[in-house]
Amino acid sequence: MAVISGDGVFSHACVGASDLPVSTAFYDAALAPLGVKNLGPFGDSAILYGKDKPAFPVLRPGNGEAPSGNGVTIGFATSSQADVDAFHAAGVSAGGACEGAAGPRGHLPGAYAAYLRDPAGNKVCAYFFSE
Repeated sequence: MAVISGDGVFSHACVGASDLPVSTAFYDAALAPLGVKNLGPFGDSAILYGKDKPAFPVLRPGNGEAPSGNGVTIGFATSSQADVDAFHAAGVSAGGACEGAAGPRGHLPGAYAAYLRDPAGNKVCAYFFSE
């Protein structure tokens, strides 16, 4: 599978948080191995994550209802299998739930991935594709 670089389709992807400090601790830990940083708050209801610009807000839903992302998965690209392993280990240690241990994925050639549920129940994953 070829990796396509350049501008993507999305400007950002976000997930809801029931408890913003708990979700912040989870994402700070899980995304650090991928080079994705906590770029700080956006008002009092969101934390912005990204490498060099905000691309992944974690926020309290504006309507006050509980977050609900059933059927949604946010996938993060990695540079190595070790990054996938570190994402998964850090996420579980920071309160995430394993939704698929790090390892090869037979449905996509050269895919190595791990899946987590964040503290609010959102599904996130990290993928590495070998050439």
